[in-house]
Amino acid sequence: MSADQGLSPAVQINLNVRGMKPSATVAINERSAALQAQGREVFKLGLGQSPFPVPAHVQQALREHAGEKDYLAVKGLPALRQGISGYLQRTQGLDYDADNILIGPGTKELMFIMQLTYYGDLVIPSPSWVSYAPQARIIGRNLHWLSTSLDTGLGVTAKSLQALCEQDPELPRLLIINYPSNPTGLSYSEEQLREIAEVARRYRVLVLSDEIYGGVNFNGDHISIARFYPEGTIISDGISKWAGAGGWRLGAFAFPPQLKWLADAMAVVASETFTSTSAPIQYAAINAFEAHPAMDLYLKNSRAVLSALAGYAYDQLSSIGAQVIKPQGGFYLFPSFEPLRELLMLRGFTTSQEFCERLLEETGVACLPGSCFGRADTEFSLRLAYVDFDGEAALQALAEGSKLDTDFLRRYCGRVVTAIDRLCEFVSKS
Repeated sequence: MSADQGLSPAVQINLNVRGMKPSATVAINERSAALQAQGREVFKLGLGQSPFPVPAHVQQALREHAGEKDYLAVKGLPALRQGISGYLQRTQGLDYDADNILIGPGTKELMFIMQLTYYGDLVIPSPSWVSYAPQARIIGRNLHWLSTSLDTGLGVTAKSLQALCEQDPELPRLLIINYPSNPTGLSYSEEQLREIAEVARRYRVLVLSDEIYGGVNFNGDHISIARFYPEGTIISDGISKWAGAGGWRLGAFAFPPQLKWLADAMAVVASETFTSTSAPIQYAAINAFEAHPAMDLYLKNSRAVLSALAGYAYDQLSSIGAQVIKPQGGFYLFPSFEPLRELLMLRGFTTSQEFCERLLEETGVACLPGSCFGRADTEFSLRLAYVDFDGEAALQALAEGSKLDTDFLRRYCGRVVTAIDRLCEFVSKS
């Protein structure tokens, strides 16, 4: 090998990472932005970023603490951890000690560190959020996809979890249950959560309850599975989805006392990686978790707008023959066009990836194929995030007394409405 050739990239990249592509949600957002920069009209239904502004009183807190420059404790600012402890008590009736709460630069980073720290197989439903499985691959963990059905909202069932656990009852497992769900909008009933908790307890399955969308449950009645399996549940939450602060990068894990050993071990890894989360952001986030009339109104109106949009999209997609779960929270729908398979194949489609690429090229609607979420490549499913609208204008209109009807959606959420209409026209094309 000559000096100017250097080492081949193929031998320098970790085998677990070799051949991996960037996160699908990040990639579609960047591609959409690039197309817009070229002058193309793009409806950005790919990345699930909250359309609403960070609440004004939380923004003000950030301004007031912009001068905070010191490294904070690895686990996080004590006042913030105490605030999150109070939030869980107030909203869920749960007792999570502040000392067992770990703050990180987004829940995504904490999930990665958790898979690195806990030595167990990962268990997730198909479909699931795009980053759970790739993180397991990077770290080298075994991954088990739970089969799902439309009848149960494409979510985890006690039956499917038990069937997996019976294969090797003593195997350590980490189940991630996310709801309201990304990508489906599903939320679980109290009965479903009790049944899942019962199986998890029987087989000592560690549960990571990803409740990042709990604050945008449309009815405002999110129930944590930790109510039924407190000793084995870690709650994951943050301010990106229900407080509009995705770019602030702040997440939190809350551990029960029985899992303090895991919280402490993850804090050790955090001390050698991200050290601590941004100080100004942590100080400001205290205000997001505190009880505040402005936050109550913000959440009420945010949920109302999202629920109305979800209802519109669900009705339109159902009317053309798509199979779709009616969302109960969050920003997402996961329609399947399998009932229209023959028509789509006659038009030359063979995979969900091809479907989404032509949808973007011909209509400007950017979505993600179901294959990014653990579904078969040949299944005609996709995930759409109904977030491409000015959330601040929509909230202001509601505050001024506007009626939340279809005219409201067309006026204040017009890009999403247009995108859904174009998607339906594209699918229905003969």
